[in-house]
Amino acid sequence: MRGILSAAASLLLVTGASWAAESPQQRLDDSARVLRENMSAPDKGIPQDLLNKAQCVIILPGLKKAAFVVGGEYGRGYASCRKESGAGWSAPAGMRFEGGSVGFQIGGSQADIVMLVMNRSGMNKLLGDKVTLGADASVAAGPVGRTTDANTDLKMTAEILAWSRTKGLFAGVSLNGATLRPDTSVNKELYGSEMGTREIVMGKVAPPAAAHPLIAELDRYSAFSNADRAK
Repeated sequence: MRGILSAAASLLLVTGASWAAESPQQRLDDSARVLRENMSAPDKGIPQDLLNKAQCVIILPGLKKAAFVVGGEYGRGYASCRKESGAGWSAPAGMRFEGGSVGFQIGGSQADIVMLVMNRSGMNKLLGDKVTLGADASVAAGPVGRTTDANTDLKMTAEILAWSRTKGLFAGVSLNGATLRPDTSVNKELYGSEMGTREIVMGKVAPPAAAHPLIAELDRYSAFSNADRAK
């Protein structure tokens, strides 16, 4: 028992050190890269029509696999939501991901995760203090391809769709049991105070210069009109 507790404590130390090693600015650059690489694939990736309909996008670059003693995964990333005016994307809010099971392919130890929040119900849940995927908000593995059937049950009912990429393999992934919560320490570093997700993505918060590449990629690969806003 003592050995298990010691291993768990060591894992937590490694986890904290790993999180501290990458700056929020570097994670923003990585998030922009992940979106660009996934959306520029010629015949696979996130369907364009789903991104066009999404209310928010969550990107977790380099989600890491925890040791068997603790289980699950952990990572940090960002969420950005459509502006109420429909003109562009909000400043990104820091997010923490904990638990769940991504199902890393072919022995990988980390994966890039992209989630699309498809409707206002899912968006409102994301903007709270904590959301448990599969319990507080419905989540499903997203389809892969350039387009998807507009009438598919997946698109019409899931609040959040998720994809992962491990060692070049891109696929939809189920994240049931995982939690998302505001990364207030990152928000403080970027914006000067420990703001929550709602304050950033729904407020008049100017994005820092480090976020401009990510917002540019979101604008580049998505389209939006108020008439298309999901109810």
